[in-house]
Amino acid sequence: MKRVTLMAKVDPEICRGCKICEKVCPVYAIKVTDKKAYSDPDKCMACANCADRCPFHAITMVKREEPYDVGVDVSKFDQKAIRDLCAKAHFNPEQILCYCVGTRAEEVAACLLDGATTPEEVSARTGMRTGCTIECIQPLLRMVKAAGNELHPNPNGFQWYGTTVTAWDMPEEVKEKYSSRGFYFEEDRKLLDEIANIQVDDEGGAK
Repeated sequence: MKRVTLMAKVDPEICRGCKICEKVCPVYAIKVTDKKAYSDPDKCMACANCADRCPFHAITMVKREEPYDVGVDVSKFDQKAIRDLCAKAHFNPEQILCYCVGTRAEEVAACLLDGATTPEEVSARTGMRTGCTIECIQPLLRMVKAAGNELHPNPNGFQWYGTTVTAWDMPEEVKEKYSSRGFYFEEDRKLLDEIANIQVDDEGGAK
């Protein structure tokens, strides 16, 4: 759950329509039309990427008159389906995937089960990747892909470029090459699988 208290505001007198703001917005909330940027207040998630990256300082973050909450109620979805999807992506449902917002794997899974198909949709509905917008892109891509969705990076954006190699798809030749140099790929994968399969009881203890 994320409480959105700010929004981006563009000064049209300063904006030069360079479109960098478009390229860095994780939810596509800002667009350039007629060489001027416009931020949709209904879509802005207050990540401040546009304000931080604008080379002309034409964008500022301002306080919203009416803050709103973004999140998915996990309890409304089939818990087995959530666990199965998380397991397919090699995550524990309770695992935090976005530390800036606190979004857990189960919430992302619920969002995907509810019809989201792209990283941008998940970000807009859960708040994931609207903090630093950097560290959580890979787990988000893994979840979207595990749900059976194709990944199509925006050719005009900087939001993301593709998935990185994980412990589960490391090429065998790489494992063999580095196994004698202090890398323990199989042990790492075994430990990560154990973490993904931990179940928590009603009192918060591991089953």
